Amino acid sequence: MDDVRDTGGKHAPDGNDPGGEPGRRDRGRRAGRGVGRPGRGRALVWAGVLLVAGVSAVGALGLGGGDADTGGADQGRSSQVVRVSRGTLTDQTEIDGQLGHGPQVPFQIRAEGTVTWLPESDATLRRGDAVLRVNDRPVVLLYGSLPMYRDLTLSGPADPADGSDGRPDDGADDGKGSEDGEGSDSGAEGSDGTGSEAAADTAGAGSQREAAVSGMDVRQFETNLSALGYSGFTVDDEYTALTADAVRRWQEDLGLPETGEVGIGDVVYAPGPVRIATTGVRVGADASGEPVSYTSTSRMVTVEAPAADTDWARRGTEVTVELPGGHTVQGEVARVGKEASAPEGPGGAEGGGEGGAAQTATVSVLITFADQQSLGRLESGPVTVRYVVGERKDVLTVPVSALVALAEGGHGLELVEGDSEGPGRFLPVRTGLFANGQVEVSGPGVREGMKVRIPK
Repeated sequence: MDDVRDTGGKHAPDGNDPGGEPGRRDRGRRAGRGVGRPGRGRALVWAGVLLVAGVSAVGALGLGGGDADTGGADQGRSSQVVRVSRGTLTDQTEIDGQLGHGPQVPFQIRAEGTVTWLPESDATLRRGDAVLRVNDRPVVLLYGSLPMYRDLTLSGPADPADGSDGRPDDGADDGKGSEDGEGSDSGAEGSDGTGSEAAADTAGAGSQREAAVSGMDVRQFETNLSALGYSGFTVDDEYTALTADAVRRWQEDLGLPETGEVGIGDVVYAPGPVRIATTGVRVGADASGEPVSYTSTSRMVTVEAPAADTDWARRGTEVTVELPGGHTVQGEVARVGKEASAPEGPGGAEGGGEGGAAQTATVSVLITFADQQSLGRLESGPVTVRYVVGERKDVLTVPVSALVALAEGGHGLELVEGDSEGPGRFLPVRTGLFANGQVEVSGPGVREGMKVRIPK
């Protein structure tokens, strides 16, 4: 035994000894075959693992693969499996907006005098209500699109074609008739009826010269008068004596002198009921100008959209509005501004930099709601508006994180076949719309329900 330890396997005292050189040499060759092959096998296995891990890492780095469960048999591969699903893929974009009552519009007050009463802010005014009082006379709200641009009376200005002032001739001249007696002659001639006929003709000519007030503004006013409950006249384009009678009854109810005439400053028009937004003057100030402004009574959202990105903002486009608190309601684009404006400050109208104002210019977009009750009690506040920029119906989709970048280019999916936890084959796919963490996929062999692995 000592000889064996001393030789270290190089020498043996007896070639027939089982521990001799021939036996050791043979075991060494067998040992060499047994050790060498397992070493090469382990190297190949680790190379395969690194290759799979590298492909998965490329897919994750290039496409934002999310966190995955690491409970798989192979470290570096994910056990998270998803199915290819079919449905509608919608891509939405968000933009900030402001809930309120829309833009403010000033009343054009034509009454002259001192403001003696003003309405409260947020008050709702309807047809027949006073917008304010001037010299203690109400300026009444009526509905319509035409402004009050003239007085409404039984007769208008004279016809300038005949050079008359519109007043009937009273028979007076320059005074010469009384001096030379022509006046008495006229009286004598009148005894046979000729003078009476001449006077009648003169009066008739004067009446014809008085033009009746008529037009669309008359029809608009008479429509309102009728809607307020006053009758006895025909709603048309002509201001008649019957219209004046109804106006007198209306003036009596308002506590005004019963003149039968409507002055240019007695009424103002708006499209419908209004909400008082602001009052620009105090009681005691002069009434001229724009002392009161109003808004719509309905709530709406105003969006200042980038002027270069308003393709979505078309009248009738449906949008989703998220209110403070997370509640969402459906709205519709009602109006898109035609003028772009740049915000003040750096990069805006006051900012420096070439092209800064043009790049930051915005256009106002107004969004209305058919169901005002869906807004709850909220009157104003910041909101988020979402609109659709792309939509694909009845398409196959997978999570974006399931995509793998293929070595030959493009993208693929790692199929999970059966219950196998080992590496699957990669199926090339074509990608379509990306939205909400999902992607549209298509290609030969891609079908609904197939299982694919999400790389780690």
